Amino acid sequence: MDSDDLGLFGPGSVTWKVHDEPILIVAGLRSLYLQALHPLAMAGVAQNSNYRTDAWGRLVRTATYVATTVYGTTAEAEAAGARLRRLHARMRATDPNTGEEFRIDEPDLLRWVHVTEVESFLSTARRAGLPLTDDEVDGYYTEQRRSAALVGLDPATVPGTAAEVAAYYRTVRPELRMTREAAETALFLTAPPLPWKLSLPARLGLTLGPPRWAYLGVAGTALALLPAWARRMYGGLGLPTTALSADLTVRALRLALGAVPRRYLEGPILQAAKQRAERLTATPLAG
Repeated sequence: MDSDDLGLFGPGSVTWKVHDEPILIVAGLRSLYLQALHPLAMAGVAQNSNYRTDAWGRLVRTATYVATTVYGTTAEAEAAGARLRRLHARMRATDPNTGEEFRIDEPDLLRWVHVTEVESFLSTARRAGLPLTDDEVDGYYTEQRRSAALVGLDPATVPGTAAEVAAYYRTVRPELRMTREAAETALFLTAPPLPWKLSLPARLGLTLGPPRWAYLGVAGTALALLPAWARRMYGGLGLPTTALSADLTVRALRLALGAVPRRYLEGPILQAAKQRAERLTATPLAG
């Protein structure tokens, strides 16, 4: 029964520990900046996505998918994965350099998106101050092979430890570059149109109201949290001081979010998961 199902991970997993962090909103943006550096992955998004006209809707759908796979029941997670696989199976894109058509669900592209996403979640949470041992870090990557399977990847082909993730990045880096589409996407991610209510100051002539400044701060932090080699590709400096400044900023942001009552930060999928876990384990969960 779904009421007795704790999903793919459960309250004792490293995945639940990491994804309980509200700071992952920064991690999601970081992963998008990183993903844009892969020319084929970027071409696939640009040619198949309406992210420019429905940026916030796409963000909500992506966040809902991640929450479902992490906190939903096994049946809910598998159904979400099946829907995504069917969607990807219909999509094609054209290589801007060769003119050749390719499938969106090619394993190399799926693997790139998966690794950049989970590495961004893990590294952002850790740099923000979430205490994780090296064994827990490896445990997170191993657990996330279950998420990789949902999108159609063979888990055995997906990095399952920190060392394997680092090796994967070294292998794929020669394929990455700053394309025109990547630059345009990065600019859009840094200054997207705000939802109507938040953009009201701009409609009144106040182009940099508090919501815009707040978002720019989050975007700047996400960029600064990128690996040094990725920051250099975006035209920045891969200096240790940049990384240190990013660490201090993301730690301060985590502390600020920690002061907000959790009921304002937890979505219904997470709340339902915690209720199931408390009912089955008779142990109240944090938050």
